[in-house]
Amino acid sequence: MSGQRQLVSFQIGEELYGVDILDVKEIVRVQPVRGIPNVPGYVEGLFNLRSEIIPIINLHKRFHLKKPAPAGGGEILSGFVIIDIDGMKLGVIIDRVNKVVTVAKEDIQPPPQMLSGIGAEYIEGVVRREHGYLIMLDIRRLFNSGELQKIAELRS
Repeated sequence: MSGQRQLVSFQIGEELYGVDILDVKEIVRVQPVRGIPNVPGYVEGLFNLRSEIIPIINLHKRFHLKKPAPAGGGEILSGFVIIDIDGMKLGVIIDRVNKVVTVAKEDIQPPPQMLSGIGAEYIEGVVRREHGYLIMLDIRRLFNSGELQKIAELRS
């Protein structure tokens, strides 16, 4: 097995996060989302992606993260990262798309106990970068099975 991992990196709030490239289906620009009643507060609603209904999750609300201030005079390159959790597609709102990065497995450190509001149980590891850290999210732990079941029911 290779000693490297490829991660899609993006910014949420003030932090840089990454998820395994194999879990990312695509990245799309922000689109209108249809809100739905009686859902957990972190579920923004549903998004129609080429006739497939995708629940959109707001990690800012889920983990009480602040939105970043807009950069210099440019538009924030926000969008949705469409991820696949064991066959169920979800969209996660991101503030800024970064890039695909390759990290050596030996550079991945265990997460500290608390990191900017997201608990260590949701973090696979941390990679030291030139300017700060890249936090590797474990997408299969972001939601418990009950939450995933509720989110899956939204699509029907």
